[in-house]
Amino acid sequence: MTDPPPPRRVRYIKPLGPRVLVRVVKLDERSNAGLYLPQGVKEEHADALYGEVIEVARAETDATASLGENVSGIPLGAFVLFPKDQGLRVPWDDGLRLLEVKAVCATVEEVEPDALQ
Repeated sequence: MTDPPPPRRVRYIKPLGPRVLVRVVKLDERSNAGLYLPQGVKEEHADALYGEVIEVARAETDATASLGENVSGIPLGAFVLFPKDQGLRVPWDDGLRLLEVKAVCATVEEVEPDALQ
């Protein structure tokens, strides 16, 4: 009889200091004319990356608190732009970046075209 596999571990990243954890969003691989581009071409020529903030630095008010106040200044769930050469890549997931807040250039709001009129 074989031993059961060890339980799977989940890694949870808690940013410290003025940092946020961002999941890079893969953008559409089509040109403005509608042609499909080879994989990575758009990202290769881009100066910035687009991502969603999935975790923020938090102040711990006491040892038993599970979630403290967001001290990063960037809301959880916000979409942001940041230079592609910034941030620490997470070794086990290349789509995650740990960014200092000062590396975030802008937050991005996605609105319906009708709302702009």
